[in-house]
Amino acid sequence: MITTHTLGFPRIGKKRELKFAQEAYWRGESMVADLESIAATIRQQNWQSQKKLDFQTVGDFSFYDHVLDTSLLVGNLPKRTQSDLPELDQYFQAARGQTSKAVEQTPVAAAEMTKWFDTNYHYLVPEFAADTDFELHANRYLSYVREAKQQGVNAKPVLLGPVSYIWLGKSKDDSNKVDLLPKLLPVYSALLAQLAEEGIEWVQIDEPILVTELEDDWQQALNQAYLALNKAPVKLLLTTYFGSLKTNLRLACELPTAGLHIDTLNAAEEVVDVISHLPENKVLSMGVINGRNVWKTDLNDLVAGLAPIHNRLGDRLWLAPSCSLLHVPVDLNSETDLDAEVKDWLSFAEQKLEELTIVATALNEGRDAVAAELAANAKSIAARQTSSRVHRNDVQQRLQSVTDDIANRQQPYAERTKLQQAKFNLPMYPTTTIGSFPQTTEIRQARQMFRKGELDFPAYQGKMQAQIQRAIAEQEQVGLDVLVHGEAERNDMVEYFGEQLEGYIFSRFGWVQSYGSRCVKPPIIFGDIARPKAMTVDWIKYAQSLTDKPVKGMLTGPVTMLNWSFVRDDQPRSATCLQLALAIRDEVQDLEKAGVNIIQIDEAALREGLPLRRAEWQDYLNWAVRCFRITANGVENETQIHTHMCYSEFNDIIESIAAMDADVITIETSRSDMELLDVFNAFSYPNEIGPGVYDIHSPNIPKVEYIKSLMEKAAQRIPAERLWVNPDCGLKTRQWAEVKPALQTMVEAAKQLRQQHVA
Repeated sequence: MITTHTLGFPRIGKKRELKFAQEAYWRGESMVADLESIAATIRQQNWQSQKKLDFQTVGDFSFYDHVLDTSLLVGNLPKRTQSDLPELDQYFQAARGQTSKAVEQTPVAAAEMTKWFDTNYHYLVPEFAADTDFELHANRYLSYVREAKQQGVNAKPVLLGPVSYIWLGKSKDDSNKVDLLPKLLPVYSALLAQLAEEGIEWVQIDEPILVTELEDDWQQALNQAYLALNKAPVKLLLTTYFGSLKTNLRLACELPTAGLHIDTLNAAEEVVDVISHLPENKVLSMGVINGRNVWKTDLNDLVAGLAPIHNRLGDRLWLAPSCSLLHVPVDLNSETDLDAEVKDWLSFAEQKLEELTIVATALNEGRDAVAAELAANAKSIAARQTSSRVHRNDVQQRLQSVTDDIANRQQPYAERTKLQQAKFNLPMYPTTTIGSFPQTTEIRQARQMFRKGELDFPAYQGKMQAQIQRAIAEQEQVGLDVLVHGEAERNDMVEYFGEQLEGYIFSRFGWVQSYGSRCVKPPIIFGDIARPKAMTVDWIKYAQSLTDKPVKGMLTGPVTMLNWSFVRDDQPRSATCLQLALAIRDEVQDLEKAGVNIIQIDEAALREGLPLRRAEWQDYLNWAVRCFRITANGVENETQIHTHMCYSEFNDIIESIAAMDADVITIETSRSDMELLDVFNAFSYPNEIGPGVYDIHSPNIPKVEYIKSLMEKAAQRIPAERLWVNPDCGLKTRQWAEVKPALQTMVEAAKQLRQQHVA
């Protein structure tokens, strides 16, 4: 019989209950017991959803981030967190710089945050040094296991593997972090022994680095780790996802574990080789349901493909989604207002578990046992493939007419910048923000009333214009040089644009965790993309009418629109991205015609689209950069193009960043203490750059000297004449009481830097 399980389940709750509980606790409006109670309810609901599977996953719940959970588990929270605080408050200090406002504390620097492989999930980067020691802190983790068992759950605990944990971290000195593995392994061994005492048979241990290109020392580390952990009195299911194993295939198969999970959505061509190399006593778990996208699986095709593998492996075959379902919304049944035709093509986390059980039943008991379900699935798959709403001749014809000429500016940066300096007359170290300002309760209420039809458009427009007036007035009072309209009218930087483009559809409750309490609701691209009318022009024109200072037009770039959406899987991603590029290019040109001559096109997600193997990067970068240039480069030389990238290590793709040829790029650097700028020691970046000096993901307000010190580090790598001063990301998640003093500090730091430069 086939065994079914999942690698993880969304932990936010069907209605984002965890988010609201977290934020209430951080504001000091609730007690930790309230937060713990809501978390326990979510865990119970998640296990109930998994009851149809043979195993239920335990340990995938997190109050903020599973990598930070691992740091807590192995006693490796940053040393600056206050050891006299309760454990959960130390944890939140590491994540945010502060915990509950009701707890007496000293704010600290939050841990660095970056993207989880090629997803839009963020993790808190572990910090290491040569003297790092580890110590097991398993009380919370074991309490989840006991809680599950008390509820009759057939628990399969999940752990981030020790080698991936170290690989994901950063050494804060010159030490080689892989040398820490011998210190860490006894902690994992002790935990596995305790899990065995709790009656656990199988433990899922994730080593996602196996789908990356690994140097010899990391391959040796994996061998070392699993030779040691093989002695534990539990069975280990070694888990990989997001890619294929390639040169690590033999290693993954031969590591001494009881089972191996592979992502067959990304490694279909490796299944035969994996089966051939797998020892005869080892379980093969196949990730056969897409854990990162929302389209229904073709179950009939899947059952046909799995039948011979099932015949060969028998009870050794396990089935699961390709990866944790953390990356998809919770339940499609919550979507009572979704377009019925497209809804029939979709599958969220709950439905993916149903798909999994249908496939397992068909293989275990025969197709007749689920004949109705297979027939309904076949009907849905065929309807999507033949729908006239998916393909548009006018869009396809425009794609065919694209030439490389439209991807080029009229003159190179060195010539453009002279014209732009003459036009805008900005001071040295010009100050700006990334675009958004706080999304207040008033803004959200007005948007909700408008959606419900309780406000007509003129009334809604008036409320949004009042918010734009406030944003402009606050910026002028602070003294910023280049202003933004604040994006009051925007619910999300991708969803806002997708709602105005044809080819998109939107859920109401399709929330996915990005980090901590931050959830996003990715739009769904189901068909060809077209822009029927201007999307932002009227709002930006209104903002510009309120001030003599330049106001940036704010757009989301095509690559980010692609990477932060659930994308159609019936054509190459590059083709969908080009459709987006052409649509947003039209918006850029309309902004310029309206007199908006500074336009920011955010590409926050450029790097996260990189394939996990470096050998495959260049193809992606070629079409991604081309799409950005097509979007941006239909303007006059005097128009200044900005772009923004956040929380992405981009040192290894700096040449492609430069090839985008944006006049100004703003990036996140505050949490890394400007380490991201080290690449400019070796690479002469040709254009202007704004290294983020204000960490907007923490409520901490920076000091003038701190900002100056960061900018002085930047000026050691990039000429001061080409530096901007800005926060590291948008400010929508912060409060005005935090934002205004932080921006005042930033402007004062810029003034002092100018004075020092003159002196």
